[in-house]
Amino acid sequence: MAAKRIVVTGGAGFIGSALVRQLVGETDAEVLNLDKLTYAGNLSSLREVSDSPRYRFVQADICDAEAVAKVFAGFRPDAVMHLAAESHVDRSIDGPLAFVNTNVLGTATLLDAATAYWRTLDAEHRAAFRFQHISTDEVFGSLGPSGFFTESTPYDPRSPYSASKAASDHLVKAWGHTYGLPVLLTNCSNNYGPYHFPEKLIPLVILNALDGKPLPIYGKGDNIRDWLFVDDHARALRCVLERGRPGETYNVGGHNERTNLQVVQTVCDTLDGLVPLPDGHSYRQQISFVTDRPGHDLRYAIDPTKIENELGWHPQENFETGIRKTVRWYLDNEWWWRPIREHKYAGERLGK
Repeated sequence: MAAKRIVVTGGAGFIGSALVRQLVGETDAEVLNLDKLTYAGNLSSLREVSDSPRYRFVQADICDAEAVAKVFAGFRPDAVMHLAAESHVDRSIDGPLAFVNTNVLGTATLLDAATAYWRTLDAEHRAAFRFQHISTDEVFGSLGPSGFFTESTPYDPRSPYSASKAASDHLVKAWGHTYGLPVLLTNCSNNYGPYHFPEKLIPLVILNALDGKPLPIYGKGDNIRDWLFVDDHARALRCVLERGRPGETYNVGGHNERTNLQVVQTVCDTLDGLVPLPDGHSYRQQISFVTDRPGHDLRYAIDPTKIENELGWHPQENFETGIRKTVRWYLDNEWWWRPIREHKYAGERLGK
């Protein structure tokens, strides 16, 4: 990789930890993980790389300007891959200001520090430096039954979470235009895979099913999302860092549109095959329909043509292979998720 020293913010989170594991395990880059360790941050997700001499961890809040500046001065990165964010829509309904603070003010603080550091570099290193911001397709709002989000789709965020991410996207673009900071931006579809905090749909369904609990589905289960295996996403982020053009946005999607009901049914069918219930029943019998989320967007779907054609990235997993890998991982790694279920989040409803 051109960037040999990379700061990954939010590297103890779901997508961030997948990225850090790849960077340390598959490249020769030195990686500094800057993470506040909120409820969703988990250093256990980095167990396989934590002893590497090319990995280091700093616990700090991206809103802490002094701490962030210290990281830049001490580590002197070639790139920043910014994933630190509050990310759960339901939690943003319960407590929106935490999302504004981290996702908007935190991103601005990080951009300010990055720009100050970037200005100290010589011409060659200034030209090579990259600030890569990782965002979501939720900033585009809700689609009807047809069409796809492209890089030119107007922003239309509908939840406190998506509004805070939209604001952070605009800040990144503004810093690029105003100050000349070499920025890259990606907007991705719904991620799933190993090490996913169990407040999100797929891990929640897997663990509730194993515990014999109801499998809650909002409304009629007809909301549609485009699903992306997290390791495919991490590979896309590396591809954008290596070959993306500064100032450009790249949409990252998995070509895997499914209704929420179809997602849950696929998880149930996979569990039926791997750990069948002793009475011969299907896990589908645990499905229950609950009152819909407030302001629930109908459909998201990404058109990833730009990243595929310009940068050569393609997902390696389809939904069925990715779900099987995901379910198998949760079956084999109770050491990771059991403490979360017992001490952090037991599967209760959020965002009413």
